[in-house]
Amino acid sequence: MAAVQRPSQEEAEAAVRTLLRWAGENPDREGLLDTPKRVAKSYKELFAGYEENPEDILGTTFEEVGGYDDLVLVKDINFHSHCEHHMVPIIGKAHVAYLPDGEVVGLSKIARTVEVFARRLQTQENITAQIANSIQTILKPRGVAVLLEAEHMCMAMRGIRKQGSSTITTTFTGEFRDNVNEQVRFMSLIRAS
Repeated sequence: MAAVQRPSQEEAEAAVRTLLRWAGENPDREGLLDTPKRVAKSYKELFAGYEENPEDILGTTFEEVGGYDDLVLVKDINFHSHCEHHMVPIIGKAHVAYLPDGEVVGLSKIARTVEVFARRLQTQENITAQIANSIQTILKPRGVAVLLEAEHMCMAMRGIRKQGSSTITTTFTGEFRDNVNEQVRFMSLIRAS
């Protein structure tokens, strides 16, 4: 990703003040005096994924796995992201599996990889592919399966205003892509209680 020249804290706060005025508010009102500072701080946290690299997260693996080479699944990883079109939340769950090829990664690293990409402006299709491709490229397992199910506030809060609808996206690599039985097993495991 190309480096972007970031505005200063003061420029970010001025932009928030402008948006408050544009929305019809008075940024000098008592309740809004610290809002520009809070919003800038919040954005730094919400979009921290731009400061992180999945290679740093997935780079440490373990080879002492007792010969284990079957599916590793981390399911129900809660995440929130922001739609790159409207900058409103996407809220959902990620289910990520891989078939190790001699080594495994710490389970929390899978959830952290989801977070890296979730904490960027995204489309659901893109985040799904980014998670799968990073794990495949860095860990080099026999295959990766990723399923995201999420509600998009750009559909729930504005536009068509359909609350409760969810979108499901999947990406399969390697044996998951080539073997429908592995896909079925993945789907069955994530649907199991």
